[in-house]
Amino acid sequence: MERTREEMEARLHKQIQFIVEVDKVKNIFRQTYLADANRKENDAEHSWHLALMAILLKDYMEEEADLIKVMTMVLIHDLVEIDAGDTYAYDEKGAVTKRDREEKAADRIFGLLPEDQGNEFRMLWEEFEAYETAEAKYAHLLDNFQPLLLNDASGGKSWAEHGVHKSQVYKRNERIPETSGMIWEQIQKIVQKHIEQGHLFEN
Repeated sequence: MERTREEMEARLHKQIQFIVEVDKVKNIFRQTYLADANRKENDAEHSWHLALMAILLKDYMEEEADLIKVMTMVLIHDLVEIDAGDTYAYDEKGAVTKRDREEKAADRIFGLLPEDQGNEFRMLWEEFEAYETAEAKYAHLLDNFQPLLLNDASGGKSWAEHGVHKSQVYKRNERIPETSGMIWEQIQKIVQKHIEQGHLFEN
C-alpha cells in the first residue's frame, strides 16, 4: 500500500524517536568484562559482538538458519534492558521477575516504532525468548558463548567475582549441544581450564 507524504513523515518521526531512544542501551552495563578486563561491557557492545559472531560461526550449526533474521534478533534482544535492566545470568532472584519486567519494556520500546516494524521486532524478540526455531537456537548459542569467551580472555574475572560453579555454567548452556557439537566441545574445554585455574568452582 502506497503511503502519503504525511504518512511517511509520521513514520520517519517514529523511527527517529526509536533510534534515539535505543541509544540508551549503551549505558546498560553487563557483568561480563571486556577481553582486556579493563571494564565491563555494555549491551550495545555485546549485541554488536553477537551479530559479528553470527556471520563467523554459522558453519558450525547443526541446522541452517536465516542469517539476517539471527543478526536482527541479536541486535534487538537486549533493548528491553533499557527499562528492565540487565539480569545477570546466575542471578536467581532477578530471574523470578525478569520476564514480567522485560515484557513491559518490550511493550513500550517496540511500541515507539511504526506498528508494522514494532510488531516485527516484538515477534522476533518473542521468538528469541521461546528458544524453539533454528534462528532462536543460534541466537541463544551466541548470547551464551560470547560472555564465556570474554570470561576466558579476562582470566575468569566475572566468574571469580560472583563465585560461579561449573554446574551453573553447564545448566545455562545445557541446550548448546543440540545447536552445535563443536561449540559445546569448546565450552567444555574453557570451563575445565578455569576450574583448574581456580576461577570456577568444580561442583
